[in-house]
Amino acid sequence: MDLKQLLLKDAMIMDLKASTKEEAIEEMVDKYYQVGVINDKELYKSDILKREAQTSTGIGDGIAMPHARDKAVQRATVLFAKSDKGIDYKSLDGQPAYLFFMIAAPDGADNLHLQALAALSSLLINPDLVANLKKATTAEEVQELFDNAMKAKEAKDKADEEKQKAKEAEIEASAANKKDEKSYVVAVTACPTGIAHTYMAEAALKEQAEKMGVDIKVETNGSEGVKHKLTANEIDRAAGVIIAADKKVDMPRFDGKHLVNRPVSDGINKAEELINLAVDQKAPVFHSEGGAVEEEESTEKKSLWSKIYADLMNGISNMLPFVVGGGILMAISFLLENSVGSHSQWFLFFNNVGNYAFSFLIPVLAAYIAVSIGDRPALLPGFVGGYMASQASASVISSKSPAGFIGGLLAGFIAGWTVVYLKKALKNLPKSLDGLKPILLYPVLSLLIVGAIMYFAVDPVFAVVNHAITSFLETMGTGNAVVLGALLGGMMSIDMGGPFNKAAYTFAIGTFTATQDGALMAAVMVGGMIPPLAIAIATTFWKSKFTEQERQAGLSNYVLGISFITEGAIPFAAGDPLHVIVSSVIGSAIGGGLTQLWHVNVPAPHGGIFVTPLANKPLMYLLAVIIGSIISGVIYGIWKPAKKKD
Repeated sequence: MDLKQLLLKDAMIMDLKASTKEEAIEEMVDKYYQVGVINDKELYKSDILKREAQTSTGIGDGIAMPHARDKAVQRATVLFAKSDKGIDYKSLDGQPAYLFFMIAAPDGADNLHLQALAALSSLLINPDLVANLKKATTAEEVQELFDNAMKAKEAKDKADEEKQKAKEAEIEASAANKKDEKSYVVAVTACPTGIAHTYMAEAALKEQAEKMGVDIKVETNGSEGVKHKLTANEIDRAAGVIIAADKKVDMPRFDGKHLVNRPVSDGINKAEELINLAVDQKAPVFHSEGGAVEEEESTEKKSLWSKIYADLMNGISNMLPFVVGGGILMAISFLLENSVGSHSQWFLFFNNVGNYAFSFLIPVLAAYIAVSIGDRPALLPGFVGGYMASQASASVISSKSPAGFIGGLLAGFIAGWTVVYLKKALKNLPKSLDGLKPILLYPVLSLLIVGAIMYFAVDPVFAVVNHAITSFLETMGTGNAVVLGALLGGMMSIDMGGPFNKAAYTFAIGTFTATQDGALMAAVMVGGMIPPLAIAIATTFWKSKFTEQERQAGLSNYVLGISFITEGAIPFAAGDPLHVIVSSVIGSAIGGGLTQLWHVNVPAPHGGIFVTPLANKPLMYLLAVIIGSIISGVIYGIWKPAKKKD
């Protein structure tokens, strides 16, 4: 694909006016919106900021590459922008950024577009091109520079490919000795979005290896999938392995190799250091039996809470499709029950299919928490442990209640860490038994251990706890219900999609699963709709306190709010956390409490106001949303400081 089709002249900014990182992102996003590349500024900007929150896309040497891939993008495009004075973009090298490449990729981008984006990204490690781009004064000049650089790269890639084939043939024919092996390394590059950094790291490692006289093969895990996949033979003869990745890659194949494990940004900026560590075999030896990926001492360690939260979110994210799909079908069945009766085949069909989906909630939650901790061998004990937690009879005691969500959470963590410790316990077995570990030893032993813990310890205790919670919810008075509804509603606004929000939502789902009562679902749904609606109200009635861009974003929050997409408030909360979060929590707590005061019941796990017909008291449900939103909107609008004049 011709790079001129990506580097649109109309989308270039040859004199960026911004003086801060936030202003630069805003200016580039506005340009994209003006030329029709994106149709939803707030969605695209939100995804750009999410990527920046993971690690700065200011890669150093004066270059920044903010990028996002979402449904707001209408066509794959790269926006080129240049700042003569430089901007503090919080770059990895701490230096100002002068050249900006904002990459926009549509959700359904085809391989041709993705290959072109990857090719363009890999060009930016060429210092001559970067120097010439800094001097460019017109859009046509920028296009010509990239066109020439691309032609030169294609010629070089072809020559390198022929050289690699010749080298492989030579090695195969001559059975290379140990000294030859030390001149060959393999690498894997990967970043969360798989658009830019993946391929820049690949290009940087290959270029540096050529300067050092080292043979290298780089596997990329990008948006196109895995490219240049490493073979077992290539891994075996490599002196060392370089992993430059910010997401999970296939690790067990590197067992026993000296392995350098670093962020993808190090692949771009510290290629020489990584190659030296691999070639000289100074990196630690990786053992896949240990469970998690081994980190270098210099790598920043995750806190215990961060690790637990990541494992938990892996379970919840895999469970949510079952929640939404099954819950909506069950909700439809309740509508049909009122119109065609409970004996209708249509009612039975929707209700049964929804219930079948719901029956997998706890097993899937536990299974994918376990997989996050112990990888694939933990899937079996996690799934079975979760299933045991969902069954009232899977316990040494006779109980009418299962261990439920709490038991399922514990099952996932128990299964994951059981497999981790089994791997360590069995790592010294004879090599001849390695083939038996994944197909016999891990499944049988992990299932035996997890099953016993669940049957004799977890299920008996938490069946009683779950039964007590269910009984309390069924018998609690209006006062207690209002307090609980206010608490859950407020939690939905504390971090707008973070741990508190997910904890409240998961609790409501667990209650709904156990009792088929949608009262708490009403509380969390109302609580989650209020923050974006409050921002929309404030930007509508206190216009002078907001910029033009913020007012436009406020309009989109009307749609996001009624759709139960709390994350629409995140860009405002990030810029003004005190005023946004406090006002949102107040309104959400009031809205959640009102649903319980009025005994509102919504038997659906998602949908916002669009599931209003399913509520037992539709008008009261809508009124709770309106009251909470107005209270939050008024507090935020009055409390927010006036916008400073330029």
